[in-house]
Amino acid sequence: FRCNSFPAIRCQEHYCLKYSLLQYPNSLRSSKCIKTVHSVTIMSAKRSAASPLEETVDYTPATKQARKGESGETTAEGTLEIAGRIGGAAASALLNENERLFHGEIPDKQKKVVIGMVGLPARGKSFLARKLAYYLNWMEVKTEIFNHGEYRRKHLGQRQPAEFYDPKNDEGVLLRLMLARKALKDLLEYLCDGGHIGILDATNSSRRRRRMVEKECGLAGVKVIWVESICDNYPVVDDTITNVKARMPEYSSLTPKEVLQDFKKRIEYYRSAYSSLDSAGHEKSYSFLQIRDLGDDIVLHRIHGRIAHRICRYLMNVHTRPRAIYISRHGESQFNKAKRIGGDSGLSPAGIKYSLALKAFMQKEGAENLKVWTSSLQRTIQTAALFENVESFKALDELNAGECEGMTYEEIGKKHPKVTQFRGMNKFYYRYPGGESYKDVVERLEPMLVELEGEENVLIVSHQAVCRCLMSFFKSIPHSNLPKELPYLEVPLHTVLKVTPLVNGCKIETFHLGPDAVNTHQPHV
Repeated sequence: FRCNSFPAIRCQEHYCLKYSLLQYPNSLRSSKCIKTVHSVTIMSAKRSAASPLEETVDYTPATKQARKGESGETTAEGTLEIAGRIGGAAASALLNENERLFHGEIPDKQKKVVIGMVGLPARGKSFLARKLAYYLNWMEVKTEIFNHGEYRRKHLGQRQPAEFYDPKNDEGVLLRLMLARKALKDLLEYLCDGGHIGILDATNSSRRRRRMVEKECGLAGVKVIWVESICDNYPVVDDTITNVKARMPEYSSLTPKEVLQDFKKRIEYYRSAYSSLDSAGHEKSYSFLQIRDLGDDIVLHRIHGRIAHRICRYLMNVHTRPRAIYISRHGESQFNKAKRIGGDSGLSPAGIKYSLALKAFMQKEGAENLKVWTSSLQRTIQTAALFENVESFKALDELNAGECEGMTYEEIGKKHPKVTQFRGMNKFYYRYPGGESYKDVVERLEPMLVELEGEENVLIVSHQAVCRCLMSFFKSIPHSNLPKELPYLEVPLHTVLKVTPLVNGCKIETFHLGPDAVNTHQPHV
């Protein structure tokens, strides 16, 4: 085959993704070329015939629809333009699976982890990825999600037709490979720049794709843990499509019925190339967690190390059953009235009235099978005295002020001026002499939080520091802002914070029950 617009093109019969043609964006403008050429090699006119520069790209048009140039959809010319924006050399590396993506040196690489999500679309992968990222960042394990869908929307526009995901659509295969390798490269650069864990939020549905990720991460010296979400409950899948996927901007112009049809077609294309993780075959050396129907059946394979066990333990407790978590401080205590911190004093008269108001409020809420968790201190136990099914946990105790327990802030300023000075400078990390810091409280709350993820309706009656730590998790405060925001979250006395977990975060409602109580909030100066 020869093309008049570029005489040096010749047809190739083999399937090849070795190099990119992307620095020649004008060489395939002819519609005849696009319709005829399956895989082409460009012979650079600048090189001699004896030493040509050959660059090959597979470019088989799979559907007519992908060529129409409809708004928001990829065309052949658009493919070259998009890829050209990344740059010829960069795109060549992204397209060549045999070429190493990342050449940097990752510090403390033995402590870094890549989490690779696996599964068909609408199986809860992004939900699990977000929950895991919230949890790890709350534990100050710097984590970021690299979502392939976001890369696709950023570079290709809001919506691609279902045929874009057809494994026989070589143009779609080419673009998805390029974006997948771009996401992986960005993830490794993130780990190099100080990140601890990167999450590849994608289908990663083929063994070939997972092998590529394992190879790149192995060369970088970073461990990979795969998390496969399997869901064979098709009503749940349909519900996810209509209630979650249909709300995405790319489907704003379609009816719910059209979204369901289009997305199911996409799923079938993915299914045709999907291979589940295999513990006995080629992937037996991989580390992975398989979750079926969000916890009904769980398989762990080659999970080793503290962070890997922590990740698995958390994900094993995550579920999507409807529930509410109620968080409240104890009623006003005698020490609250005296402006003293810590201690184990009982409730004031106003605090006793709050315990009655709390019981009435929860009865009105009608939460089924309610569990009540308190600390081991008497002011929380007294606040929950009217409830049944109450458990007390020392992990929910107030931040231990050590040598400053039972003192007022004025007394601390006089007797321990350096405590006031240093704690004011860094309240999150500062540890009272013989006591705790907010960071310590987060650490001891971690097992409780993991257990809480597996529960349904729970009322937690605890203390100001503990409630702040819990609310910082449900508010999904970014990792970098935790030290600045967490110690100053306002959690008033005689107030209930109702947390309703949703697919994309949490709905938080505030209920002031009264009666009036002292204000113990210390604003940031």
